[in-house]
Amino acid sequence: MSGITRQPEFGIVIFSFLLHFVWEYLQAPTYIGMMELPHWEGVKLCTSATIGDVGFALIAFWVASASVRSRGWLMSPKTLPFLVYLGVGVALTIGFEYYYTQITHRWAYSDLMPLVPPFNTGMSPLLQWLVVPPIVLWLSRRHIGH
Repeated sequence: MSGITRQPEFGIVIFSFLLHFVWEYLQAPTYIGMMELPHWEGVKLCTSATIGDVGFALIAFWVASASVRSRGWLMSPKTLPFLVYLGVGVALTIGFEYYYTQITHRWAYSDLMPLVPPFNTGMSPLLQWLVVPPIVLWLSRRHIGH
């Protein structure tokens, strides 16, 4: 491997896309109307959401990197950049979920979605940003190291 595939962002993008894409499908029943969408419309919507998740992952990685002034933190993870990475992802998730569910009403949660105060953020998107990112970092580290 050489060039772009050895950059930390490559792994972040690839593994984020793959894992968030699966999560988006699995959480579909927790959003109103998702289960009733025609197949292709659901694919497009989940792909769009996944692209947003990849953007969040890159922003979180870059902010975490800035916090320790190195993109190399991925190869020898420390607590600070890891917590910054998770924190930025969770903050972006809360902000975007609030905006789209409470302000623009672009989407809404079904009765299956537990809500987390104080912003009534869905539990599934919050868990997504606590479960998926550590796996993405681990896979990215293994990818670069091999």
